[in-house]
Amino acid sequence: MTSTVIAGGGTAGLALALALGARGHRVRVLERGGPPPQGPVLQSAGRWERPGVPQAGHDHILNALGVRMLRTHAPAVLDAALAEGARLADLTAAAPPGPAEPGDEDLVTLLVRRSVLDLVLHRAASALPRVSVSHRTTVRGVLTAPTGRRVTGVVTDGGERIPAGLVVDASGRRAASRSWLAAAGVPEAADLSGPSRLHAFGRFYRLRDPDGPPPGPLNRANAAGGIWDHYSAVLHPADNEVFAITFGALPGDRAMAALRTPAAFTAACRLSPYLAAWVDEGTARPIGPVRAIAMPPNVLRGAGPGLRAPVAGLLRTGDAACVTDPMFGRGLSLALAHAFGLAELIGEHPAADERLALAAADLADRLLRPWYEEGVRDSRSRAERWRAAAGAPPGPGPAAPAPLVPPEGGPTVAPVPGPVRTAALAAAAADRTVWRGITRIGTSLATPAEVFADPVFTARVRVARAGARAPGGPRPPAYAALRGAITARVPDRKEG
Repeated sequence: MTSTVIAGGGTAGLALALALGARGHRVRVLERGGPPPQGPVLQSAGRWERPGVPQAGHDHILNALGVRMLRTHAPAVLDAALAEGARLADLTAAAPPGPAEPGDEDLVTLLVRRSVLDLVLHRAASALPRVSVSHRTTVRGVLTAPTGRRVTGVVTDGGERIPAGLVVDASGRRAASRSWLAAAGVPEAADLSGPSRLHAFGRFYRLRDPDGPPPGPLNRANAAGGIWDHYSAVLHPADNEVFAITFGALPGDRAMAALRTPAAFTAACRLSPYLAAWVDEGTARPIGPVRAIAMPPNVLRGAGPGLRAPVAGLLRTGDAACVTDPMFGRGLSLALAHAFGLAELIGEHPAADERLALAAADLADRLLRPWYEEGVRDSRSRAERWRAAAGAPPGPGPAAPAPLVPPEGGPTVAPVPGPVRTAALAAAAADRTVWRGITRIGTSLATPAEVFADPVFTARVRVARAGARAPGGPRPPAYAALRGAITARVPDRKEG
């Protein structure tokens, strides 16, 4: 049975190690960061320093696809997370009236901090007898066969040469295997990339009364707030009375950049629909600073122009394989789906030869490409709206949208026009069939191509478009009002 080296001990790398180790494979995970502290999960997760994974300190969600993956492939991990205070949120609680249908039971999300989920995964994988995790170890390059395009192992920063039948790059957004192959003189196809055009500011809080009712409604079933015409402000509950609030803004918006100060962040929360009650001092207390992060571009590795011949013995998973717009919370779930999918392919191709490389490329095309394309489209659309609302000049001209290809070799369909998408989002507020389709897209259970190809769904959307009304509910502050409130609080640095 092939021995596997996994470079990276994040969500994807640990999930793959868990899946392979459970099948009896010998796996060694090489992680450049330090190990998590010993002790109870919640205490250890809070003290786990991970400078190589800066996004771990920000809000994450595990959507319905991710929950399905854990239920199917790692139920003990899901049970352990729930035992540590994570919760399953039933999205149908926010659905319009109507009969339930088979599949509605899948419409749940897991409310948990990434640090807690990763620690549970780490302990589950490390407990397997044929899995080892080496911390503070960085892969610097790969070993290759004298002839042919084949990777045969890795070289670490300490000079250790580790032979392996299969090497998996789970190094995250930096996708270190790109530099490994270049240094080894092994060419490969370029990446596809499209900017996310997003800067985010987030903060975690803990409710003061663990037994009290929620401070306000979750208007988005598992979240509160919205993606508005010029910014986003979304609250996600997590485990153990913890919740996170994250603002999204255009990069380069100097006024919105002031959100990094606690007073300005609080002022923006108080102005944003559905969030004010949650940040009342008597209701919740901050448990960390405001963290700012520049969001990465959407990327699909090795799918661009160039040499298409596979590199045998090397695979990528997680963000090393695909990065999607973080605003829509698909990353963790796609990482789990891809890792568990790769584990099945590796079981079918124990020689880790070109056939495995080709099967992995096909998996990426079916599972990851639709969400990469959706991320590019959503990023572009959001940036255009926000720039217009802020009075900024238009950004670079949009590229021609790619066709959407359903899996299983289905027919190619044209991208869904923006007005049709807008009508579907509006109709979802009152029509349970449309709500179900939109929710399945939002939770990564179905692609837009699949949902908008359903004639029943599209017929209901057409009816809704004919009688469309302006959306109800509270509206966000105008850009000028939000900007003024934020900048007015910048000098005040005393608020915690």
